[in-house]
Amino acid sequence: MAESGRLGYALRMTEMTEDSRGPSLRMTLSELAAFLDRAFPAAARSGLGDLVAIEPGKAWLRLDPTTDMLRPGDLVSGPVLMGLIDVAAYAVVLAHIGPVPMAVTNNLNVNFLRGGRKKTVFAEASLLKLGRRLATIDVRLWQDSDDRPIAHATVGYALPS
Repeated sequence: MAESGRLGYALRMTEMTEDSRGPSLRMTLSELAAFLDRAFPAAARSGLGDLVAIEPGKAWLRLDPTTDMLRPGDLVSGPVLMGLIDVAAYAVVLAHIGPVPMAVTNNLNVNFLRGGRKKTVFAEASLLKLGRRLATIDVRLWQDSDDRPIAHATVGYALPS
């Protein structure tokens, strides 16, 4: 099954069994988006990123920054970018373990590589490891081109037993 995102090209979303591409998805794109909206209604209203697509091992989000998300110099603020990183990591984890609200961030290490201007920010979250108790996720943020990231993060999630 394929779902088209707003990235300007179609990203596929598949239901599959575990193979070399990673574990299988346990939530569809629409189920995951609905869960995130219910679990974080304030974030949904504040626009902390829109879920664009998921596939085994990956999730993509986008953020259209508003004026109140900017810091001096018309750059998207670090806390806003860290929020997008965390939501992207949470989304890719939940897509693979199901609607488990108590999966929590236990580590977030971010490197800001260049300033993010007031235009769409894209996030790609990739599962590096999904264990029984911990997950490790790689998240990249970019604006104009995915080969010129504005931030890179490694995020750890503690999973409930």
